[in-house]
Amino acid sequence: MQMSNYLFFTTQCEAALAFYTACGLGKVTEIKRHGDAGPMHGKILHAKFEGPGIQFYASDNDDAEPMRGSAHILMMDDAQAMTNLFARLAEGGTITTPLGIQPWGDYYGKLTDRFGVQRMLNCRLAHATA
Repeated sequence: MQMSNYLFFTTQCEAALAFYTACGLGKVTEIKRHGDAGPMHGKILHAKFEGPGIQFYASDNDDAEPMRGSAHILMMDDAQAMTNLFARLAEGGTITTPLGIQPWGDYYGKLTDRFGVQRMLNCRLAHATA
């Protein structure tokens, strides 16, 4: 058994997946589009996104609800790579917890990206690479 997230966007799925690819999270490995008719013509019906340690699915859904109550957490072991990724993901989004050492001793930050997806990035400093 494996659990994966499924992200629903109203009409921005393709732009979101291109952004996540540009940020270095991975790439689209499977894509199916809505048919030739209707308001969702050409939009993404189903996509699979994969990268090192990352797998999720996404689609356009004209009745999608705003994303809330859930976040993607990326556990990383390289503090500098995490800092760079955090900056890329934050472009056009909102930082809710700036990167910093947290009370539990890890390097951590939280943001909502430009597509409304909450992301938490965490690096255990005891295991971090310089």
